[in-house]
Amino acid sequence: MNAAAAMRDLIAIVADKDMEFSLKGLLSRPKALGIRSVTADVVVHIERDPGCYRRAHDLLRAFTGRYAHAVVLFDRQGCGVEQKTAGELEHEVEARLQRSGWKSRAVAVVLDPELEVWVWSDSPHVAEVLGWSGERPTLRDWLLAKGFAQQGRAKPRDPKAAMEAVLRRTNCPRSAARYEQLAKRVSFERCVDPVFTKLKKTLRGWFSASPEGLASDSGTSNETELP
Repeated sequence: MNAAAAMRDLIAIVADKDMEFSLKGLLSRPKALGIRSVTADVVVHIERDPGCYRRAHDLLRAFTGRYAHAVVLFDRQGCGVEQKTAGELEHEVEARLQRSGWKSRAVAVVLDPELEVWVWSDSPHVAEVLGWSGERPTLRDWLLAKGFAQQGRAKPRDPKAAMEAVLRRTNCPRSAARYEQLAKRVSFERCVDPVFTKLKKTLRGWFSASPEGLASDSGTSNETELP
């Protein structure tokens, strides 16, 4: 088998298992993303968000010939340089990736402020996955009453605090698998977060579905934790 035939589609460096499971859930739905099925591997950086920001390009340098594309995914909150915008952080990481051999084949995706911003949408599946199904008041009304949400704003002001409060209220344990469930069930069209939109458009540009139709089978996503 030649090198081109052995090359996998995507490698991702992420900050934690919640992101790993979220990405795994997203990539398991190629049809919903508007892409073909992809072969993917996910690496959890042991230094979490700061490691992804400062050293992802060092980890990825060895894989330029083994993967067609790369993604670096981390939170702005907790990365160590929170005074910078998500866009500035993405630009810096992408510049380092280009210099390390990836050129235009890699992107950085910085969640602002944290991964939980992707959790919140008007999908009924959000309440179900968080254990709120069938309860009154509605989840949205409870968030408003508790001050986590504001009228006219789609997402809570502090997405992570809101999610943790809901899980305490429903006596549901926080787990990475819950992020995967959300990624597998919530409509992508309901998520208007600009960072998610960037990721979706990037994946569509790299792995566009064939004209005959969109792939419906899922790709693989394996986590590797580095020493």
